Amino acid sequence: MIFEKWLVPDRMFGHYYEITPDMVRSMGRSVLLCDIDNTLATYDDPLPPAKLTEWIEKMRRSGISVAFVSNNNKERVELFNEPLGCVAFAEAGKPGTKFLAAACAQLGVTKEQAILLGDQLLTDCAAGKRFGIPAWIVPPIRDKKTLFFRFKRLLERPYLRRCRQIHDIKE
Repeated sequence: MIFEKWLVPDRMFGHYYEITPDMVRSMGRSVLLCDIDNTLATYDDPLPPAKLTEWIEKMRRSGISVAFVSNNNKERVELFNEPLGCVAFAEAGKPGTKFLAAACAQLGVTKEQAILLGDQLLTDCAAGKRFGIPAWIVPPIRDKKTLFFRFKRLLERPYLRRCRQIHDIKE
């Protein structure tokens, strides 16, 4: 597969809340750079769900920083982040890496301390891989059904299959 280097995630999880502080630390990392929409919440959740707030607090108490790097607009990201107070960047242009670097800089860490968490291979996984950090992927919480999104998910299938083969994950 031509794009395997950029599109095969390092790890896959069923949900973000399966990720524990110990998993992050076991990789020698202390920062999660997270996508928001369909990774941590649906597009329809203007504010973070209670379960997400608890998860972020658990990470913080354990010394793991969480930052948001989203392709969504500024208003969406600011409203969502308001109760959490995380480092947050909107309109990030992933798979570009500019705002991954900015999030690390604002947190005062190097990229060697970060992991990217997202739901899309073509944006999130590719951004993490291009930036040189592990890319962890979760399935979308509730995917959009537009033709564009259905096409993107179709393109992702062989790379998700390859990740399952590499890590011996049963479907």
